[in-house]
Amino acid sequence: MVSLVLVDDHFLVRDGIRALLEDEDDYRIVGEAANGEEAIRLVASLKPNIVICDIRMPGMSGIETVEQLSQRENGPKTIMLSMHDSDEYILQSVKAGADGYLLKDAGKEEFLKALATVSKGEKYFSGDVSTILIKSLTQGDTPSATNSKNSKTETKKNQLVELTKREREIMDLAISGLSNKEIANQLNISKRTIEVHRFNLMKKMKVKNVLELSHKAKTLGLQVSY
Repeated sequence: MVSLVLVDDHFLVRDGIRALLEDEDDYRIVGEAANGEEAIRLVASLKPNIVICDIRMPGMSGIETVEQLSQRENGPKTIMLSMHDSDEYILQSVKAGADGYLLKDAGKEEFLKALATVSKGEKYFSGDVSTILIKSLTQGDTPSATNSKNSKTETKKNQLVELTKREREIMDLAISGLSNKEIANQLNISKRTIEVHRFNLMKKMKVKNVLELSHKAKTLGLQVSY
């Protein structure tokens, strides 16, 4: 019997997964958490075999949660469950130590395949995710560590970055995982306007993607809500 802990801030998502597994004798859900902090506590007490974790949650993100769990001796296997198939989130999840990455629109058959694969100690990434990982490996797009020797100089240099209020809003939303279209809908402006602001934001911050933007924002101490 493979024991599972579900981590998602939406009850309906957790309830859907529970319904999906109610007729499966090989898996048993032993706990549910609505955020990363609660998940860490549950795992410590319940010691599940697998943790299924949402990528975007209030407080501690799914990536931070998985990173903490992966560092534990004899810790659980982890599967990231997300609606996002962006390169940045996939690569961040792999770097954090996730054993699998599954999109929320996956069917029951693929969901069970992911559980079976990960429970055997293997990695599972859905087709689209695997394509992104292969591309990142062949093109050398994997996240690279900042050179610590130059980090202080770089930080001082970049303290001069000045962002408009709108750019700060878009940076916050982009780092939280929203697409240009989703940001446009939330801010009630056109997608084209978002694209222009985002281009200017990336240029000012001297970054190429959201992963680099997130790192740069943390380095400069900029407030973000994820």
